[in-house]
Amino acid sequence: MKRSLVMFALLLACMSIGAQTVFKNEEVEVSLLKEKTWVFSTWDHTTMYLIEGEDKAVLIDTGTRCADLDKIVGQITPKPLEVIVTHMHPDHAGCIKYFDKVWMHRADTVLVAQHAADYEGEFLYMEEGQVFDLGGRKLEVAWMPGHTPGSVVLLDKANGDCYSGDAFGSGEVWLQCVPMSPVATFHESCCRMEKLMKEGGIKDIWCGHYPYLKSSLSLAYIQTMIRISHRLMNGDQEGSEPYSNYFIKMPPTARKLSEGRAMIVYDSTNIPEAR
Repeated sequence: MKRSLVMFALLLACMSIGAQTVFKNEEVEVSLLKEKTWVFSTWDHTTMYLIEGEDKAVLIDTGTRCADLDKIVGQITPKPLEVIVTHMHPDHAGCIKYFDKVWMHRADTVLVAQHAADYEGEFLYMEEGQVFDLGGRKLEVAWMPGHTPGSVVLLDKANGDCYSGDAFGSGEVWLQCVPMSPVATFHESCCRMEKLMKEGGIKDIWCGHYPYLKSSLSLAYIQTMIRISHRLMNGDQEGSEPYSNYFIKMPPTARKLSEGRAMIVYDSTNIPEAR
């Protein structure tokens, strides 16, 4: 009898999880993350978030390759849409072609020629503290450079959520990407995020590669990133190892430094001498 009850509970759980999926094809699966918030998990484990208010909706990032992304979004919400890219890397801005206007941070225009030169729409430039009012729900822009010069996060302070793109990684953050910012820049962004979590009511950081984690990033994760980046900005690379990636060729100077489940990937030529 006990075994039967356990199996029944598991069946109900699976049915509940399945009911959360609202769209799926070979390139993307869309699931309800929380009320009026959907997570798009793509074929290459990149993430987009769709957030709906009473008057309009916001799509955060556009994925790498996702045919007819505009039509998929339209199936989920008919409301007027703002499109925001957290940064201009192709796995997060690869499908901007489906939208006439896209918001980005001006500091990432250095990446447009390489990654979005053929975009025929209009770029709109976000500013620190800018608020997107969706009607009963607001998203505030916070500039968090490091991964790229113009990386931003979107803060839903009323609900305690942060949508971070790759600003703090998804278990590992890449700081070796060209143009490289000083590690101190990333450290400062982490310290700002810690303050937002301690004093600003932010509890959950929803990352840019959600399929790897299936959960939000915590305050403890950010505090670990603060410790690792503080070591690197002071030239302490003890315990670091060479870093390689199956999908992308890395220079021989790429290294990684880990603590627990958090990792910083960096270029050893971008680290100052030990103090």
